[in-house]
Amino acid sequence: MRARSSEPEPTPVRCAIYTRKSTTAGLEQSFNSLDAQTEACLHFIQSQAHLGWRPCAQRYEDGGFTGANTDRPGFQRLLADLEAGRLEVVVVYKVDRLSRSLLDFARVMERFTAHGVAFVSVTQNFSTVDAMGRLTLNMLMSFAEFEREMITERIRDKVSAMRRKGHWTGGMVPFGYKVYEKQLKVLPEEADWVRWLFRTYQEGRSVLDLVETLNAQQVPFKSRLKPKPNPWSKDAVLRVLRNRLYVGVIASRGTWYPGQHEALVAEADFARVQTRLARPSQGLKGRFRNPHYLVRGTLRCGGCGAALTSGSTQKGGRVYRYYRCTTRDKKGRQACPTRQLPAEAIETFVVDQIREAIRDGRIDPAGLEQLAQQLEQSEEGQGEAAELRWLGGVLAQFDGVWVLLSSENRQRLIRRLVQEVVVAEQAGVIRVTLTDLMSGGVA
Repeated sequence: MRARSSEPEPTPVRCAIYTRKSTTAGLEQSFNSLDAQTEACLHFIQSQAHLGWRPCAQRYEDGGFTGANTDRPGFQRLLADLEAGRLEVVVVYKVDRLSRSLLDFARVMERFTAHGVAFVSVTQNFSTVDAMGRLTLNMLMSFAEFEREMITERIRDKVSAMRRKGHWTGGMVPFGYKVYEKQLKVLPEEADWVRWLFRTYQEGRSVLDLVETLNAQQVPFKSRLKPKPNPWSKDAVLRVLRNRLYVGVIASRGTWYPGQHEALVAEADFARVQTRLARPSQGLKGRFRNPHYLVRGTLRCGGCGAALTSGSTQKGGRVYRYYRCTTRDKKGRQACPTRQLPAEAIETFVVDQIREAIRDGRIDPAGLEQLAQQLEQSEEGQGEAAELRWLGGVLAQFDGVWVLLSSENRQRLIRRLVQEVVVAEQAGVIRVTLTDLMSGGVA
């Protein structure tokens, strides 16, 4: 008669399998790359069954997601279950399936360690259980990040070479064109409006007049978001008027080359428009020369619809700032009942609205970074990309950074974020309309 083993059953160890593929190519197949990774990880877990390792039923997989960041749905579910205490081990096929960024990987490892979760790569034969495994892991991640940077450089060189030959290489499609077989083709219904903008602006119309006409005619605005009423803004029109691509050229690293696409505007007309655009820019300092009035230029009177301008008085050595209605200034109190309005109260309310919009997602700092990355692919978009990246950096840490900003930068930020502020003094109501920076319209 055989004696029973006195060894106790090992404590079950819950093992999560994470798989990732950078593209969606081949995922429709009955046995794809994600399945192959899962199978290899399962075999490894089964080899550790004597230690109590058991695979979780939940699959954590991301098909068509890059490893350059952690913004992946399957990976985020993994982290949520990890932090909820549902896992003891995370198993991957290769280290770079988890992340290709050394910085991201280090942060993830900190979270794993904080929750007592081990990490195993089955094809590279190591884990984070001991110091040697952690050293090897960091070395491999350094090589993975180096490989990613080399790929990025090769892609950048390829894009530059294609642009020198006049080819469109992607990014935000300019108004007036569509992409067909990877090339820009004229979109007639939009191209006519591009020509109208350049022609009409040369005739002396203001940018604001052009905005009002486009919105009145309900001209569709190119946007990844759902259509909105009155989507055109001054910034959107200026982006068209300043885009040299319309004369039939493509930029590559500061130099313009003949493009493969059809020009919509003559070089001479484009030059005349740039000359006129440069003229009023000299007067902007006058319009916004007092940076202490943060919402100047965006305020309108809810009583008569006129602009509100700034003013101040001094009593007892203290300066009191306010905004006042220009109609009342010019025509008296019988023309508009709106009285002087305290500047600090209005500005505080506007800043609170921006803070709330960040919290509820109407303003998305991460989205601004993504838009900046798209814009910087073209020479004409690099200036705007730098501005959006600055804006996104401020908004990502708004509460901490706002108190450190100069008055000039506070005013600069509000002018980019706020489309209009209407103050109905009689009703005691302030309405703040934010600019949708992702589309150039209204949030």
